[in-house]
Order: sequence, then C-alpha cells, then structure tokens
Amino acid sequence: MCGNTDTKQFAKDLLIFKQGQESLFGDSDGIEEGLEKIRSKMSDLTNIKNLHFLLGAGASADAIPAMEPLIQIVEESVNSEITANNFEEHIEGFRHSDLLEAFQTVKSNSPKNLENILGTLYSLRSYLKGIGEDDLINDYLIGLIESQVYKSINIDCNASDAEKSLSLYKQLYQKLSLRNKDLARVNVFTTNNDLLSETALGYLNVNYNNGFSSGLSRTFNPARFSYTFSRKIDSNMEKYEPLENMVYLYKLHGSISWIESDDNSFFNIKEVDVEPTQAPPGKNILIYPTPLKQNKSLGSPYADLIREFQNKLLLQHGVLIVIGYSFSDEHINNAIYAALASNSSLSVVIFGNYYPSENLTKLTDRRIYQISGEIVQNIDEKEKTAKIHYFEYIVNNLIPDLDKSRDSDLLEDFISSLKQARGEK
Repeated sequence: MCGNTDTKQFAKDLLIFKQGQESLFGDSDGIEEGLEKIRSKMSDLTNIKNLHFLLGAGASADAIPAMEPLIQIVEESVNSEITANNFEEHIEGFRHSDLLEAFQTVKSNSPKNLENILGTLYSLRSYLKGIGEDDLINDYLIGLIESQVYKSINIDCNASDAEKSLSLYKQLYQKLSLRNKDLARVNVFTTNNDLLSETALGYLNVNYNNGFSSGLSRTFNPARFSYTFSRKIDSNMEKYEPLENMVYLYKLHGSISWIESDDNSFFNIKEVDVEPTQAPPGKNILIYPTPLKQNKSLGSPYADLIREFQNKLLLQHGVLIVIGYSFSDEHINNAIYAALASNSSLSVVIFGNYYPSENLTKLTDRRIYQISGEIVQNIDEKEKTAKIHYFEYIVNNLIPDLDKSRDSDLLEDFISSLKQARGEK
C-alpha cells in the first residue's frame, strides 16, 4: 500500500518502467496502477520457457558489507596493534609505520573504492613480478585486504545479522523451485561468494545443482550442469518427469567454500564445509573485487561458468532478470551483449537505474526492460520509503509464485474468487 497524499501521484513521476526507451506507464496511471503493470509484466516474463536470474552484490547487501564499509574495516585492521605486531614480526627491515604509509598512499587515490585499491596493489605486484622483483609491504597489504574481504563474506548465515537476507533468499527460492514442470528449471547466476543461496536452499530442502558431485569429496565438473534430474512416475514403465523442486546455481566468481585440490578431478576444484568467520584457507577459490577480475575469470573454473552463462542465454524463448548487479564485470556484460545480438527471443529485465552509464539502458531494443524508482509505503501505520528495484521489494512484491501457473491452482483461485463475489463461504 502506498502512502496517501492530497494530490494524486503519477507513476511516471516516481517510477521507471521502460521497454527499450519507451515508458510503459500511461500519463494518468497512479502509483498502484503503475505497480500493477509491473507485476503483470513480471508474471508474463517469469512464465517464459527458460528463466534465468543474475544476482549481484545488492542481493546480499543486508548481510554483506558494501565496498565503502569494507574500506573502513580494512583500515581498522591496518591500524590495529595486532597487525602492527604481526607485520614487524614477519616482515624484517620494516616498521608498522611503513605499512600505514603504503596503505594511505594507495587509498588517497581511491578513498571510497576498494576495487581500485586492490587493483592498484595487484598491478604493482604483477609489474614487479615481470621484472623479477617483489615488494614485501605490497604483498602483505594484498593478503591483509583479501583476508578481511573473505571474513566479511564468510558470515554465519543463521545469525541475527543475516536473518533478513536469508529470509529473502528463502522466499525467492521458494517461489522459483515450484515452477511449472512443463517449463525448464530456473538458472540462478550470481557474482556473490557468500553461502546465503546454499543455506536457503538447504533450509527449504530444495534440490540444487552447482556443478559439484555429491559424496564425501565434492569435486567440480561443469558437465553436471547439463544433467536433468527426474523421478519415475510409473513403476511399471520407464516413464519419468523432471523434478519440480530443483534449481541450477552458478557462482560466477567462485565461493568461499571452494578450494584448489589435487584429488582425482580434471578441474582440481573441491567444495568443502567452512566455519563462519574463519580465516581464508591457503588455496581458496574466489575472485576478489578488482578491475582485473576479468583476466582472472579467463581461467578454470570461471571460464567454464561463463560459458554456461553464455550457453543458457542462447536458449530460445528466455528471459534474464538482473537484480543487484552493477554491470562492473566486463566478462559478464559481454556475454549479455553477445546473447542479445544472436538470440532474438531473449528478453532482459534490469532492476536498477543505470542510465546512462550502462550501454544496455541506452538502447531502443524492446527486448530490454528497465525497472526502478522509489515509493512511500504504509507499514505498521508508519510511512516508509521503499525502492522497487531493491532485492527486498522485488522478492516480496514483484516476483510471482511461479506455481500459480498450474491449472489446478488457477481453477481453485477462480472458484474461490467466484464464491467471494457471490458472498458464499
């Protein structure tokens, strides 16, 4: 419910709902009418044969700190007495003041952007390696920052601080997992390294395929993404139907639970159990947030995951719903551009106002939808603002229950509404 005002508020003034560059709002549409148009379109799009989601950092923002707060965490760690003692104990010939000076120097050029800070440090390390030299302070800073990033991601997903985010993930997967069995299972691609998706899916007892084998030693094999999981529906015949309670999960930037391993696997990647807040293992596999991440994503398993992303977007009659993704990864962006250029039946829904920085938002292509804006809601008799392109609002209000497309549910809803209209119980 939106807040009431003396003068009618028009959807076109507060919200963005575009197909290409054309607004889908009428001039006289109020807020509720505008939101209903968005919900109706989302209902249509999520009922398309091949449904894909791309979740970025914004989807986990209520539990995982963003880049700016992370810089504060890193700076506190750099300045701490523990770091001072550790640095002077392990790095001979230097004092803690040298580490502080090096950090402030690199931070001064990007005071609010941890990606650029890490990118600068990585570039220096790469340059020095190329000329056969090293920089102990630079290497120490990289290790310290990576450790803090890892610890901030490796949260206890069942703790109170993560309760809101986990609840939203549960709601999302509850809706996605019960999709009409006549349609393809949902593909969820994410750049997030946290375990909120896995925790939510496990809590709901939803089957998911993330490319790893089952058993005591869970090893990576991208061929598993092509597997179809079915159940036998007739004990007397070889007749099967796809599992309804199923999601395909692709972690494009790796995970805090992935490590390099020399076990019997072509891809040398294993999934392991991790304890919340523990330090990163020496052979952890994830892409840290830097402008150089595109280069790292060229290697396995990232190249295999990006290839899966590309292949899925090329499937006929598909829609990609983008939530919380900032379009800062060129490898992923290029895959979306290439798919739109070669697959005329692909639609892309972008939640967020990225115009004009992102090229997709400047196109007149009617396969591209843009949704964003801010409204006032009455919650517990209090007016609160809500951004409709944020993960919370999307999950609660814009993503339909996908099992509502079943004939039985449609008939039940019709009968129930008919009885209500007649005043029957």
